[in-house]
Amino acid sequence: MKKIRKAVFPVAGLGTRFLPATKAMPKEMLTVVDKPVIQYIVDEAREAGIEHFIFVTGRNKGVIEDHFDLAYELEQTLRSRGKKAELAILDAQRPAPGTASFTRQQEPLGLGHAVWCARDLVGEEPFAVMLPDMIMKGRTKSCLAQMTDVYRDTGDNVIAVEECAPELAHQYGVVGVGEEKGDAFRITAMVEKPPKGTAPSNLFINGRYILQPRIFELLETQERGAGNEIQLTDSMRALMDEQAFWGVKFDGKTYDCGSKVGFLAANVAYGLERPELTAEFKAEIAAILETH
Repeated sequence: MKKIRKAVFPVAGLGTRFLPATKAMPKEMLTVVDKPVIQYIVDEAREAGIEHFIFVTGRNKGVIEDHFDLAYELEQTLRSRGKKAELAILDAQRPAPGTASFTRQQEPLGLGHAVWCARDLVGEEPFAVMLPDMIMKGRTKSCLAQMTDVYRDTGDNVIAVEECAPELAHQYGVVGVGEEKGDAFRITAMVEKPPKGTAPSNLFINGRYILQPRIFELLETQERGAGNEIQLTDSMRALMDEQAFWGVKFDGKTYDCGSKVGFLAANVAYGLERPELTAEFKAEIAAILETH
């Protein structure tokens, strides 16, 4: 069984829901407290043992590459001023040389197409896909780490899921539930936004995947689906005819930073966890709530 060494981060999206902030800055670089959203996702990947970070970018996304690179002038200035703590922060977030790769998705043809664009960088080995909007805070370990535990037990494709209210299942891509194995279950179906009352469960796909490389061959010939885009879910359904898929109920809290409410909630949650900010931040929140 091959180890999950590589993760693909599709970061080519336009971020229109955050205009005008994202007119000149990628949505993935919006900050939660003092780290860009994409940094939280990369940190999650690191915790799960990922060794190679593959970013599928688009136009005006060069700042993401700069963020994960050496900032020579800045670091020299910090060093000359004895700013050791700040240098340590920069060192910790920077991937080792040769462990970050960037490729372009020239056209916005969907998530499936973005994943396909990483095919040569991934090669013939299983890999993770991590949607960059979703900051996922695990209770004991990260979402991807929970998934790699299941992968080591099964050697198959693995998808993370979460529960939603049954009456809201029609808003999501949901899965069917089969046999259980430890903390995982066999996925029997994947349905994208099923009509009300027809969903096979209330478990929705939350943006974390471990996939076998066969997916690239299926994406190669995948016809356009919803939104006239090449959908990853369509090729995963085809792959289910050949290989097993397992679901993992994520044990933790997800903040959808692709929505304004989720982004604001993430800032509050992570801000309150910072010891140097907690007391003053709580007081500010209380004062704001008193006036609203």
